[in-house]
Amino acid sequence: MTPKSGIAERLRAILEQGGDRQQQARLIVAELRAAGPYRWAGIYDVDLQRNLVANVAWSGPAAPTHPVFPTTKGLTSRAIGAQKTVNIGDVAGDPDYLEALGTTRSEIIVPVLAENGSRVVGTIDIESDRPNAFDAATQRILEECAKTLRPFWSVLEDRGLAARSR
Repeated sequence: MTPKSGIAERLRAILEQGGDRQQQARLIVAELRAAGPYRWAGIYDVDLQRNLVANVAWSGPAAPTHPVFPTTKGLTSRAIGAQKTVNIGDVAGDPDYLEALGTTRSEIIVPVLAENGSRVVGTIDIESDRPNAFDAATQRILEECAKTLRPFWSVLEDRGLAARSR
């Protein structure tokens, strides 16, 4: 199911408001989740120096089962390694899937690349309880959202923190 139109503009407005990073993160995930019939949405910092992925914020019925995990684990490891979106229509059949909610059927993980495109600095993670919930149009929109949200992670890079807030 394709997200509601205007999601990138709404995300840009959240970033332009400024303020506390954690508050921005909560607004971002709420907006991402509300953009479609998604049960869960989260954003993650990716720290390649420490080989860790850490949840920044989430929106859904439960916190992530794995709020911090190695960059080599889960579907996220594929998105990081390939620097490309991972869109799985049925997570039950995927050996790399790290279970978050027992009823998740499909998941899409969209990497956020550094300004120069050299590495992944964050991810958008959306889950659904429906199989094959993320079509090509949805994937394109979420990839546009990742580009829009790049400044959320650029602030860390500019300060030389590289997502070391965890």
